[in-house]
Amino acid sequence: MMANQSELTLDSIAAAVFDALAEQFPVCLASDEFHYFPQAVSSERDWSYWDDFSPEAIESISNKMITWEITLSWLHSSHPAQQVLFDIAMLRRVLNTLREQFQLVRFQETQPTFYLTIAAIGLAEALENSAQAWQQRIETLPAFLEQIHTNLRDVPHLFCHLGREMIQKIKFWLQSLQTSHVGTASAIDALNHLDEVLKALVTTEEILVPLEVYARIAQDHIGCQMSLENISRRLDEEIEETRDMLQSEASRLFPGNSWQQVLKRFPRPTLPPDGPLGLYHSIISELGQHCHSANLAPHDLMKTCPVSVAPVPDYLLPIRSAAAYSMPPRHPPSGGTFFIMTSQSFSDVPRDVWLLSAHETYPGHHLLDAMRWCHTRPVRRHIEFPLFYEGWASFAEELLFDTGFFSGTRDKFLMAKRRFWRAVRGKVDLELHTRRRNFDQATNYLVTTGLQKEQAQHMLKRYTLKPGYQLCYSIGRYYFRRMYDQFIDSGRTPAEFARKTLTQGEIELGHLQQTLYR
Repeated sequence: MMANQSELTLDSIAAAVFDALAEQFPVCLASDEFHYFPQAVSSERDWSYWDDFSPEAIESISNKMITWEITLSWLHSSHPAQQVLFDIAMLRRVLNTLREQFQLVRFQETQPTFYLTIAAIGLAEALENSAQAWQQRIETLPAFLEQIHTNLRDVPHLFCHLGREMIQKIKFWLQSLQTSHVGTASAIDALNHLDEVLKALVTTEEILVPLEVYARIAQDHIGCQMSLENISRRLDEEIEETRDMLQSEASRLFPGNSWQQVLKRFPRPTLPPDGPLGLYHSIISELGQHCHSANLAPHDLMKTCPVSVAPVPDYLLPIRSAAAYSMPPRHPPSGGTFFIMTSQSFSDVPRDVWLLSAHETYPGHHLLDAMRWCHTRPVRRHIEFPLFYEGWASFAEELLFDTGFFSGTRDKFLMAKRRFWRAVRGKVDLELHTRRRNFDQATNYLVTTGLQKEQAQHMLKRYTLKPGYQLCYSIGRYYFRRMYDQFIDSGRTPAEFARKTLTQGEIELGHLQQTLYR
């Protein structure tokens, strides 16, 4: 009886948390683009209201978060059931991380792109909803953009430049809507005014968070639970291991060639008549069917929660990577979108398109998100953690080898290449923010591993906006691989591991390990 009472208390606290955050940050919580925020939609949706990051609002919500954390700490001390303890830990971590992001990282004070991302996603969300939602959002956009004038301080020159780049992309998008949607002219005027403000802004050259803040991000916000030295050592081991694997597989494929030379010899995928989008849809269908037949996913998921494929919107190109996945917060889930960089040219389709699609859809992000939003425990539907999210998707690619979808030398080579690149990106993120390499040195290092200089520079600019995020892939994969190997060594199957993992929600990885061996 006590456990049930405690669970009800937890649910009421969680509901208050999600409602308050959704009321103050409606766009951030309605999208999974903002990875430290939980996901929720206010029951009283007001499309005229935008996210409020004024200093007064941030102080107010931060004080509420402290109160919630104290209440959750007290609840934890009452020793309820283990699963409730796991839920409490999730919610406490979300609150503590978000509050420290506001106070230590201060992204709301330094990143114009953060507000512009909210603007673009908020308008796109309204556009998909209704004409009334669009009108309310577009009319109140100029007032929202005023926050950028008043909230920003100590803005790095690079962040200002990226913001101005993004303004042009959003303006181009709005101009394309002028003939069919009202209100775009005043929004474009507001963006032009913001561009002038940013152009005249006195900026700083420092683009990196303090070292102690980065350590806090890596260990607790991202969730690596390692010192920076141990993270560095783990990434070095992954780089060395995967480089050896690459050269070994390259020797089998084309003896005497370096792995970079072998990669260039791989042909691009053949496109169907409906182009890259058709190719991705076909691949996703095969991946989904395999996951169903291998008992990695529910058999009706492809119908009840389909994947759509769409090009990355132009207005997000300055900050978006080559591919991304998004599922709106909804219980039960009704589908998600795989965003790709594409034109009608085969040259835009990567050679590892099958593994990329596996990472983003089945059995990666789409399957993980769909299972999370089906969860019977309300708290677990709304929360995702970067290390779990990217770690699972990175490991999930390898799961397809153990379940028979991939098997050949070429597939093993491409899998090693993806692991290698993720470790290199994590190493660069770490060394850039710990000042072991400056921007030029980090660029040169990426070039030595096979990137073009311009591509390397673009990647590094994005990494400065999300310090520590590139650690999620290799470090998260490391934890999942270790748990999986122990699970399989105990005599159980890949399907059992996937089902038991995916039905937990994105709990702390230490708690997941306890659950796996319960």
